[in-house]
Amino acid sequence: MSGIPGRPKKGPRFGGDAAHQKAMFGNLVASLIAAEAIVTTEAKAKALRPVIEKCITKAKKAHAHPETAVHQQRQVVAFIRDKDMAHKLFAEIGPRFADRPGGYTRILKLGPRHGDNAPMARIELLD
Repeated sequence: MSGIPGRPKKGPRFGGDAAHQKAMFGNLVASLIAAEAIVTTEAKAKALRPVIEKCITKAKKAHAHPETAVHQQRQVVAFIRDKDMAHKLFAEIGPRFADRPGGYTRILKLGPRHGDNAPMARIELLD
């Protein structure tokens, strides 16, 4: 099922099992939609980029083709579990990127975290 964003592929997981990873990325996507920029580890930011870009592309498709809007919105709500953030994605963020052919996010490296020296990054939506 390639249509499910955030579905873990084979390899090391973030968190515990695949279900936890999918839930974590759903929460990260919702947080990124809400604040339009979040600070997380570099590895999570790099793994989050294709997930959020697929969600924004769904919002763009819904904006361009209103007959598929309900289907696209239900797919995103099923993943992020937050109707308010899905509404913001489809009402504000999707139309903002209507003429952009991809590359909706930017990752800025911030340096190591103070407690455990993990490399940190800020992932943000472009204007």
